[in-house]
Amino acid sequence: MAAEEPATRQVQVAEHPRLLKLKEMFNSKFGSTPKFYVRAPGRVNIIGEHIDYCGYSVLPMAVEQDMLIAVEPVKTHTLHLANTNPLYPDFSTSANDIHIDKTKPLWHNYFLCGFKGIQEHFGLSKLTGMNCLVDGNIPPGSGLSSSSALVCCAGLVTLTVLGMSLSKVELAEICAKSERYVGTEGGGMDQSISFLAEEGTAKLIEFSPLRATDVKLPSGAVFVIANSCVEMNKAATSHFNVRVMECRLAAKVLAKHKGLQWDKVLRLEEVQTKLGISLEEMLLVTEDALHAEPYSREEICRCLGISLEELRTQILSPNTQDELTFKLYQRAKHVYSEAARVLQFKQVCEEAPANSVQLLGELMNQSHRSCRDMYECSCPELDQLVDICRKFGAKGSRLTGAGWGGCTVSIVPADMLSSFLTNVHEAYYQRNSSSLALQKHNLFATRPGECMLQMCWPDFCMKPGDFNDPENGTKEGLIPLLVLLTLMTPPCVQMLLCMLLGSLKYLTC
Repeated sequence: MAAEEPATRQVQVAEHPRLLKLKEMFNSKFGSTPKFYVRAPGRVNIIGEHIDYCGYSVLPMAVEQDMLIAVEPVKTHTLHLANTNPLYPDFSTSANDIHIDKTKPLWHNYFLCGFKGIQEHFGLSKLTGMNCLVDGNIPPGSGLSSSSALVCCAGLVTLTVLGMSLSKVELAEICAKSERYVGTEGGGMDQSISFLAEEGTAKLIEFSPLRATDVKLPSGAVFVIANSCVEMNKAATSHFNVRVMECRLAAKVLAKHKGLQWDKVLRLEEVQTKLGISLEEMLLVTEDALHAEPYSREEICRCLGISLEELRTQILSPNTQDELTFKLYQRAKHVYSEAARVLQFKQVCEEAPANSVQLLGELMNQSHRSCRDMYECSCPELDQLVDICRKFGAKGSRLTGAGWGGCTVSIVPADMLSSFLTNVHEAYYQRNSSSLALQKHNLFATRPGECMLQMCWPDFCMKPGDFNDPENGTKEGLIPLLVLLTLMTPPCVQMLLCMLLGSLKYLTC
């Protein structure tokens, strides 16, 4: 994949009410005008749950809901962070002394992750401060990656203020690594789709090396997201990290069973690669090598020939050291079967048979059953919502995101969309009065959205690094224009912008 840097395009600020409102709130909060904005989309993972951190490909798409940050570099070395949502309090800290408390899943920690990731990547010690106002319309705790969108936004904000440049792939890898500062051991899917998404297509995201391939979804169906209204914060519970560790332990036990150098193995994908066999064959190896009963710490030590102290200090992460048992068979079986379903899903999309919607739906149904029974990351509300979606016309429905709450994603024939939305609303949401006020955010059809954008109205497009000088800014009297430095500007979009905005002398096409 080519190392792509931001392209440039412009639009009139007045055409974006949300940006204008954010600008007004910024002025009210800080008494000044933001110099640029950064946007990062949420994402829905169509299929491929809990396998990115095991080394396997996933198939997400960006959604239209997003995270938006208004930014002003300042002379001080202080970060001032505010949120348009009153539930999230203001936060200030020194830009040169970043501390992230893993024990408290506070909203601003995700901004600090992106900031610190860029800071450490370039080895910088003295950084410019900034005023930032965050606005998001991704439902929190919904499994649509609001936290990762904020990390990615913060990374691009920091990069812009510093006047540095990185490719989309480099940014995605830095943000994936830096989000682990809050204590979650994610695999990189969320950050990758945020930077690599393209409007109108889903993506097969592969790792080591990171790359993305277009996957054209069937035109006769739409994907509908439904929020169970059960919030789950990965950083606030141990569920997620325990699953990561169970997969790691399963990889090591499988490697030892097959005579591999198990102590160097961290991911289930590495076992398959070293053995040189198919995913279907790995499922047979799993059946032969692992048992369904939970493994105690003592049994794992016997399998690997190590002491309890070595297990605790050399393998287990700090937030899993108190776990007494681990389910290795179930987790490995889910990962290998789910990885196979991702490839099957892509193949169906490519071949586009007449019954493709039915075939894709069945793969999604299989995925949910595996998440529920093998990975145990569902919950009663998600299972109920999946059943309701299938009852009213979805060919397939599954939990999406980490699980234990959050959203489902369903594939629905396009001609059934209206009745589907009405019936699901009546069957699930009308009985839950607390969710009615947020209905448009809880149940909606979506299409593949575009990736991250950086937006600014600097004076004649400031050169990189000019943001380091807080005295630079928009001159009084200039017509406020937005220069969108987008990490992906398809030629068709450039052409459309040229036609719409050809009279603006700063336009580059």
